[in-house]
Amino acid sequence: MSEAIVDTHAQAAEQPLPPLLIRDPLAAWLDARGLGADAGPIEATTVGDGHSNVTYLIRRGATELVLRRPPRPPLPPSAHDVLREAQLLTALEPTPARTPKVLAACDDTTVIGAPFYVMEKVEGDVLMRALPPHLDPPAQRRLIGEQLIDALVEVHAVDWRACGLEGYGKPTGYLERQLRRFTGLWEHNRTRELPTLDRVSAWLAANRPESGAATIVHGDYRLGNTMFAPQAPARLEAIFDWELATIGDPLADVGYLAATWAQPGDEQVGTVFALGAVTMQPGFPTRDELIARYEEVSGRSMRDVRWYATLALWKAAIFLEGSYRRLLAGTTDDPFFALLDRGVPALAERAWNVAGGSDH
Repeated sequence: MSEAIVDTHAQAAEQPLPPLLIRDPLAAWLDARGLGADAGPIEATTVGDGHSNVTYLIRRGATELVLRRPPRPPLPPSAHDVLREAQLLTALEPTPARTPKVLAACDDTTVIGAPFYVMEKVEGDVLMRALPPHLDPPAQRRLIGEQLIDALVEVHAVDWRACGLEGYGKPTGYLERQLRRFTGLWEHNRTRELPTLDRVSAWLAANRPESGAATIVHGDYRLGNTMFAPQAPARLEAIFDWELATIGDPLADVGYLAATWAQPGDEQVGTVFALGAVTMQPGFPTRDELIARYEEVSGRSMRDVRWYATLALWKAAIFLEGSYRRLLAGTTDDPFFALLDRGVPALAERAWNVAGGSDH
């Protein structure tokens, strides 16, 4: 059995699978940069679910840092690029975008076996299935939703050229690339005929809107990827998980947020990323209210937001069909994937309903 954390390279070499952290060389690397230097041995605990890039809370005496690295290999080309993520966060540091500060990045894979970066620890709460008492009153719940929108508007307002992100992504053709990429992915992932999904594909292609000016796009913007201050009033302190960020159409983030936002009356599959989310509780804004606030604060028209929400649901169905394919192939026994037999067709139906304007 392989350990995720070992002390030395010699111990790492003895394992059938590479570890995720190697304490001694990491400590030396941190010491050389004055990050908790001479503060004793490293204590590390995982943060989040670890399905994508892996995040560790690193403790050395009184010093606390957060480390991000890719999952274990093999990895698809260009996926899980933590140094690209660190580049973006560093560029955003002097802007109003609410991001954690990157302290150092390492492209030397001989330290812990993969590239990684270290950032400051942000104090606060990630809101998923429960609210801390200071954020539980209905007025604070509403403020949480408003803060989520206001922080997204700040990201989209950043002058990405001025902060050195020229070349970070292609500012034109974003929506065409999304449709082309995921249409190809569906051909690869599909395990069955899903006529409803094919109808959604055709609708998206026939109704693709013209994108406005390109902005930074987070790519996975949802409540679970943010942290709120540890006291009232509700204040979004930091946005995390920038792995999918690029330069593109900002309304893709709005559509994704709407598609992943749970509200009373939803079936669980309708908000596949938000099962059991706290936003089902009274006081939180509805999807329509979030969209209206984005339109008001950003000045961008939400006329085509149905298309962007449909895109998000369509992409989710295609991506999760790949997970279902892995289950059928016997390469995973994750019980969640067994739900996708009906879950993927239900997502396709939800996408079709949103496209028709009967659910949003």
